[in-house]
Amino acid sequence: MSSTNQSSVTEFLLLGLSRQPQQQQLLFLLFLIMYLATVLGNLLIILAISTDSRLHTPMYFFLSNLSFVDVCFSSTTVPNVLANHILGSQKISFSGCLTQLYFLCVFGDMDNFLLAVMAYDHLWPYATPLHYTTKMTHQVCALLVMGSWVVANMNCLLHILLMARLSFCADNIIPHFFCDVAPLLKLSCSDTHLNELMILTEGAVVMVTPFVCILISYIHITCAILRVSSPRGGWKSFATCGSHLAVVCLFYGTVIAVYFNPSTSYSAGRDTAAAVMYTVVTPMLNPFIYSLRNRDMKVALRKLLAMRFPSKQ
Repeated sequence: MSSTNQSSVTEFLLLGLSRQPQQQQLLFLLFLIMYLATVLGNLLIILAISTDSRLHTPMYFFLSNLSFVDVCFSSTTVPNVLANHILGSQKISFSGCLTQLYFLCVFGDMDNFLLAVMAYDHLWPYATPLHYTTKMTHQVCALLVMGSWVVANMNCLLHILLMARLSFCADNIIPHFFCDVAPLLKLSCSDTHLNELMILTEGAVVMVTPFVCILISYIHITCAILRVSSPRGGWKSFATCGSHLAVVCLFYGTVIAVYFNPSTSYSAGRDTAAAVMYTVVTPMLNPFIYSLRNRDMKVALRKLLAMRFPSKQ
């Protein structure tokens, strides 16, 4: 069959999370609450970092970028789900589907890269504390973030171009709440082996390499913590790193489970549940895990809230 970019399918139908009206109402409310928490929490982090000069350090620079990406990542899917529920519409155009998939890929890759960069940044104070300021300069931080954006966009553009060459002939029902790679490949009537090969090779390199770097960084950090003389301080640092690593494992575990399985093993229920975890839950948790356990961040947030809502005497 010809694998041109012409397709008889001009739009797709997103089935969402549930077909039961009562469950739809509950899921709508749950998604709305989690989305508002994600946006509010991450925007507060960005504002607190930008207004407090003491937080103008590499660690908080990366954290503010992560917060921005998390807002964008969640906004790629959740508002569309909420709007479809309100309007009673399940349709999304072919071009709109590919556009959503592209931005989902870009912001997902950026989350991936920034988590690795933050782990790298956390490692230096433990490994070589005297050289930290000379290693993590403003120029290095900016290059790390800019490089992440470039690689993320190039990687996602490759996958979107490969997806655009496929033909979709008859079935246009996506058993998901957003346009994702696996259900689209199952709907295609073209040969999808090249798409699957690129996901399992190039995509795996882009995703797994930062994950391995994160694990190596946290192994070195854990070894450094265990050598500290103060058990209380060491346990506090270990608990903080443990919470960071828990969110990292949640993000990577669900992403790897969804994207690095053969298309024949695609399960709508399982993959949709995993997608909720990495597109909705993880962006909501990041502000709490990376910021609210930090004393300097708590002080900056209290100052920010005091500026916005001064107490009446």
